[in-house]
Amino acid sequence: MPRILIVEDEPKVASFIKKGLEESSFEADIAYDGLSAEKLARQYKYDLYILDLIIPGIGGLDLCRLLRRMNPSVPVLMLTALGTTDDKLLGFDAGANDYLVKPFEFRELLARVKVLTRGAGLPSESLNILVYKDLELDTNKKEARRGDSVIELTAKEFALLDFFMRNPGRVLSRADIAEKVWDASFDHSTNVVDVYVNFLRKKIDKSFGRKLIHTRVGFGYIFGDI
Repeated sequence: MPRILIVEDEPKVASFIKKGLEESSFEADIAYDGLSAEKLARQYKYDLYILDLIIPGIGGLDLCRLLRRMNPSVPVLMLTALGTTDDKLLGFDAGANDYLVKPFEFRELLARVKVLTRGAGLPSESLNILVYKDLELDTNKKEARRGDSVIELTAKEFALLDFFMRNPGRVLSRADIAEKVWDASFDHSTNVVDVYVNFLRKKIDKSFGRKLIHTRVGFGYIFGDI
């Protein structure tokens, strides 16, 4: 199910959009200011940002640029009362994919959302390349790359990184990892999960300044730039 972040400082408008999207089989979160939106975008994986232009904290144009740098593949729909041609050009220059002027009919918003999220929520085998910051994982070629460096991974390391990259910002217990990366007969009394996480850390983190795999003592691991 595609997940959408609504960045809108008018609670009634935000609630109206959220309710309509959820009734149309989308998941939706709300941020009422730019700083909250940035935090949510770093914590969760979204398939679309619906972004008001005039919001507290980080302004809409600056937030759009930031979101596109963070997640270049995630489209942005600008939703604002500023509807002149110059306003639209500023939005597109900042990285918006589409622009809808208030007031609007929900059915038009929904039509644009469906176009922008076409392909989102498909089974994992259709998602050929996973990207997080400067790390890429090509699920067809079974190849990892960080910056300009190609990283050689074993099959199990690849599966582990794939699971991490599909769940950025989420604390993953050893049981979560074992269930998804190993089979049902996995012996939970062993430390093999920790061993493979260490193998992976040495390959994707050790030679790079920004660490992406972090330990949450007593809980498990979390993947992301935190």
